Amino acid sequence: MSLELTAPTPEEPSVAADGTWLECIECGAQFAPFDDVRYTCDDCDGLLEVRYASPPTWDDFEGRGVWRYNAALPFEEGVSLPEGATPLHTVPRLESDIGVETLRIKHEGMNPTGSFKDRGMTVGVRVAKELGVGRLACASTGNTSAALAAYGARDGMETLVLLPAGKVAAGKIAQASLHDARILEVDGNFDSCLDIVQDLAARGEVYLLNSLNPFRLEGQKTIGLEILEEFHEDYGTYPDRIVLPVGNAGNTSALYKAFRELVQSGALDAEDVPKLTGVQADGAAPMVEAIENGWDETRRWDDVETRATAIRIGNPVNAPKALPGIRETGGTAVAVSDEEITEAQRDLAAEGVGVEPASAASVAGLRKLRENGTVSEDEQVVCLTTGHLLKDPDAAFEAGDDPEPVPNDTDAVLEHLAE
Repeated sequence: MSLELTAPTPEEPSVAADGTWLECIECGAQFAPFDDVRYTCDDCDGLLEVRYASPPTWDDFEGRGVWRYNAALPFEEGVSLPEGATPLHTVPRLESDIGVETLRIKHEGMNPTGSFKDRGMTVGVRVAKELGVGRLACASTGNTSAALAAYGARDGMETLVLLPAGKVAAGKIAQASLHDARILEVDGNFDSCLDIVQDLAARGEVYLLNSLNPFRLEGQKTIGLEILEEFHEDYGTYPDRIVLPVGNAGNTSALYKAFRELVQSGALDAEDVPKLTGVQADGAAPMVEAIENGWDETRRWDDVETRATAIRIGNPVNAPKALPGIRETGGTAVAVSDEEITEAQRDLAAEGVGVEPASAASVAGLRKLRENGTVSEDEQVVCLTTGHLLKDPDAAFEAGDDPEPVPNDTDAVLEHLAE
């Protein structure tokens, strides 16, 4: 199949433009990249991937941030704020407590709008310009809407976001609102919003920038490129495992694509590819269900619930790309409770790393896998955290310590501290 880790570099078809084209992962149909608006295969409705005739090597990269990796992207530059170059934190106390040889935290909350979604939007909005579309749109649990609104505003484009009513953190709605997006609150969950946006896109009313759009994942794959470069610079090797939260499974798909392309170019040996390990909340875990049962596809969960709003998704559209990524790299998937997510959020905060609940799922999942023996003590691990603490200030307040009232007097304050 075309998604095998060691699949050779594809031959460039006649439809390619500057060595770039779209290809269906199901039937292999190939399409010109920018001659028409296209999200899925014309022939079988399968998911599309962006393909390149000349996958890059490490020597092809220069600069900083997402566009350092333009040799692995469809354009030289995009609509930028700028984004990428996020920190790879050390967390020594947490590393010792969980019991692995090395633990680093790739903090995507340090992007311009506070989440990894900026990486996808810098590419996706650039593609929208190339296609000449007028209105951008997405369904969102919050982070996508914030990023789309900001990058759309940066380029002076109209943006429309559909959110599940009452299910999105206030900090994320505020971002989309301030960046002048038109916000529609739908009486349904995220998957209902995505159904509507896909229908609007099919009617030609909007340009869809959810992760169903293959160009958005091109920006997100730079997370994987940064992790490998940064980790190798520090340790002279690559991580054994990357643990990441899973909602729509876009990041899992994107990182796997980055690694496949490096293997194709000879820049990375297949045995050095990190094990991709997905983590979902107990109340929204269709990917975990598929992995545990050996299924080739996920089954839609119509009723999903978790305090980790960014991964409250029951129908991960990128599962056909992500499931092979987990299996081909020798990874796995695990579900964690909301209580375990909150504990991990506190653990990260104790190291000075502030993240929203969904981000902390990666650390909660690593802890669970270490406790059950799936992860060994000699592993070098990177956990991906996807969104900033202030994305969901209410959840942060609930997870943190309560303020302590004291009298307006220095001696009284000292007395209180001594108690």
